Amino acid sequence: MTLAADTREAVRRHPFLYDALRAGVLNYTAAARFLDVDGETDSVVAALRRFAEDLPDYERPGESPPVSMQSGLGEGDPADALLAVSDLALVPDEGSLTAITAGGEADAAALRQVLGRLETAEVAVEAAAFGGGSLVVVVGRRDGPDAVRAVEDALAA
Repeated sequence: MTLAADTREAVRRHPFLYDALRAGVLNYTAAARFLDVDGETDSVVAALRRFAEDLPDYERPGESPPVSMQSGLGEGDPADALLAVSDLALVPDEGSLTAITAGGEADAAALRQVLGRLETAEVAVEAAAFGGGSLVVVVGRRDGPDAVRAVEDALAA
């Protein structure tokens, strides 16, 4: 592979760098040192600059979708589940977890934004999914209000 191809592949292994390149907020020299790419730092910097020029501009999600909170989730019958993953089915009125749901046009990119924002807010996520234009994240009951604010912030225009 070429140095440019190696650099692009290394960036794709680190989505935060990919987003920073798209947003135009990346320190190229620091990124070149961070990446595990064989080559002179200046050459990797040049490859990063060329890669950034080829990427679409970073866009925050559009209009904020409605966000709601539902407490009391726990394991139960998959037929009644708000969220089911493998053998885990989380249903209302069965436990102490809280679901934060966002409607609108939620997709994988929106869920990624939400999970990143929850991580920086130090809110532990128990489960998460998206589909049908909605997304749901499940957190501990006490984290519910902070999670609502973080989800709203992540999806704000």
